[in-house]
Amino acid sequence: MAGLLALAAGIPLAHADTLAVVKERGVVRCGVTTGFAGFSAPDAKGDWQGLDVDMCRAVAAATLGDASKVKIVPLNAQQRFTALQSGEIDLLARNTTVTLTRDTGVGAIHAAINFYDGQGFLVAKSLGIKSAKEIEGATVCMQTGTSNENTMADWARANGVKYTPVVIEQFNEVVNAFAAGRCDVFTTDASGLASIRISKLSKPDDYVVLPEIISKEPLGPFVRQGDDVWLNIVKWSFNALIGAEELGLTSANVDGNVDSANPNVRRLLGATPGAGKDLGVDEKWAYNIVKQVGNYGESFERNVGMGSPLKIQRGLNALWTEGGLMYPLPVR
Repeated sequence: MAGLLALAAGIPLAHADTLAVVKERGVVRCGVTTGFAGFSAPDAKGDWQGLDVDMCRAVAAATLGDASKVKIVPLNAQQRFTALQSGEIDLLARNTTVTLTRDTGVGAIHAAINFYDGQGFLVAKSLGIKSAKEIEGATVCMQTGTSNENTMADWARANGVKYTPVVIEQFNEVVNAFAAGRCDVFTTDASGLASIRISKLSKPDDYVVLPEIISKEPLGPFVRQGDDVWLNIVKWSFNALIGAEELGLTSANVDGNVDSANPNVRRLLGATPGAGKDLGVDEKWAYNIVKQVGNYGESFERNVGMGSPLKIQRGLNALWTEGGLMYPLPVR
């Protein structure tokens, strides 16, 4: 009966219960970028690191008890939703903006927002440009298949700015084109510009990110539509990251808090059972996340924050108690 219902709903039978598939396979297949420092990129040893990679690792820790049981699948912007739809990946964590179209028109649905961002502009200091409104007549590099194309066009039309787009499919090729001087401006999410400036350009100090942010770009992980069990796993795995930070739980102190008297801590870490059973995973699901991945603040700081080369301020990505938008839902 379950199979018939899955087929009737248009869900591929093999993917109707992703949690069961992941448990049987013993690994979470996670789609990320082809290389985006701070979010998903291989380090000097070839191990993938980044804020989005930590999202993948958190899901593996929750479902399999081991954050290392992740298979990273690098994808470009045009491949990402097809890979999710086809079952090539279980989870898409690829700095992807949540939009109505993506939540309704491509067989996917977002599970969380793990980074609040906005589209900006990167230029060479030698051009003397201080504001985005001064780029009249400029050539602008951007990647095919992203929301940046439409956002740029809308902003330029609204502000009466004329420009020549240079649209390229592969992200690294866009970066290379900008570095080689094929275009005057690079536009993408501000986090991406910070990453490009530090990790891709030979002389970072020769470039500047302009002050304007021209869009809201809430970035987050996506799963396939029609699989609410898996949607809950990913959603609450992220919630555990920010909930742990709010409760002061870190990878270093979580062991000493398992028997805490705080009922919120006890429910999150499984000392008071119930949450794991409801999610279909071990009661230590959130403990495993915090112990092996850390809380959201730890992940942010080492990957993109002041402890990283990108040195991005927490800003909107701070906890709600610190003036940001990260607001954990109650585990009860």
